[in-house]
Amino acid sequence: MTRTIVESKTKTAIIGFDQPFCVIGERINPTGRKILAAELEAGDFSRVEADAIAQVAAGANILDINSGAVFSNKMAEDPRYADNNFVEPPLMKEMVERVQAITDVPLCIDSSVPGALENGLAAAEGRPLLNSVTGEEERLELVLPLVKKYNVPVVAISNDDTGISEDPDVRFAVAKKIVERAADFGIPAHDIVVDPLVMPIGAMGTAGLQVFTLVRRLREELGVNTTCGASNISFGLPNRHGINNAFLPMAMTAGMTSAIMNPVALPIGPKKIAEKKAEIEAAGIILPADMDDETFVTLFGMGSTKPKAGKEMEAIRAANFLTNNDDGGAEWIRFNRVPPKEGEGRERRGRRRRA
Repeated sequence: MTRTIVESKTKTAIIGFDQPFCVIGERINPTGRKILAAELEAGDFSRVEADAIAQVAAGANILDINSGAVFSNKMAEDPRYADNNFVEPPLMKEMVERVQAITDVPLCIDSSVPGALENGLAAAEGRPLLNSVTGEEERLELVLPLVKKYNVPVVAISNDDTGISEDPDVRFAVAKKIVERAADFGIPAHDIVVDPLVMPIGAMGTAGLQVFTLVRRLREELGVNTTCGASNISFGLPNRHGINNAFLPMAMTAGMTSAIMNPVALPIGPKKIAEKKAEIEAAGIILPADMDDETFVTLFGMGSTKPKAGKEMEAIRAANFLTNNDDGGAEWIRFNRVPPKEGEGRERRGRRRRA
């Protein structure tokens, strides 16, 4: 059985055909997150730390750390801050060190900048996953030597100099090329985790069937583990969680062994709570005066006021159980156990001791 080993200083995550599905948390990424990017520019890493803690609590096995930022406010003092090649290497080192200081899960070092990849690899303890290499010649020559030098596994994305093909046979051929070129560097196939590229189902009706077929071929013909950006499948559609929840178990049964995704259901904020309360009051429903916000949002199926594991994690846990990758259903039972309210657990333990 193919197994890809990813390690921190004290923990091991195994991506493998006979293993529970591996969740790679994607939240630590300033790309498209203006608030996070501005905080990083100001030297504030508190959101990075909070995202790391929340993702691990939600069930992430590996944390992806992406340093893709430029510092627009600093460009006036130094135009180099507009260049990812200048900003990302020191930023990656700092992010890795900050995350390692508060959690011991393995890391995935994620950047398009070779200097940032090397800084991340040098700062990471253990054996991180590197994200990523493509079939582009320049990228192969830059990244594969780093993979060999640091003896780490790598995500291989199935596009090359011609771009992203809609033809799944072409994407398979690119993956095969990367595996073969990696072998030339002495990198074994079990250290290659192929991303076959999930297309949006809203733009291509065969996208789901394509990726399931590709994953089977990658497993059976190349013997490699696979991953994907899980939310790509639902891009541009309503109720994206519904699509994602169906896609992930189907991909798992086709042989996909990991995904880069957000494991956290983001908390419901005061604005949405106030809007819902106004709607309920307008319908003539009277709420208890002492009802707290968490009870309210739970009662009306809104989610939670705190970061919690998302519905995608529920689907993954169920699929692990159904595919016999959750021995006795222990993880499923643990996942669904209702935590005691604050102070409740202590009182119950006290009563048992007095008895």
